[in-house]
Amino acid sequence: MPAIGVIIFELRLDESHSLKDKRHYVKSLKDRLRSKFNVSVAEIDGQDTWQRSVVAVATVSADQSHAAQVLENVERDAASLLGRMLVGVSTEWLA
Repeated sequence: MPAIGVIIFELRLDESHSLKDKRHYVKSLKDRLRSKFNVSVAEIDGQDTWQRSVVAVATVSADQSHAAQVLENVERDAASLLGRMLVGVSTEWLA
């Protein structure tokens, strides 16, 4: 049975002093995760605030164990890239 997994990252960007700064951090994260893991990535909240962002990453797989492994790798990579900017992580399964 196909599985759709979504991992949601809450970011606090204290070093960001403008929307332009924030977009640089978010774009860098999105581009890295897309190219490295072949996942869909979107900023889903906080688009107009310059020190907060919520980014969702989705993957679809033929089996849930593979999708779970992909999301674990995504979380590990994002955590190492973001460090203390990553303040929350949650995972949801849609199928």
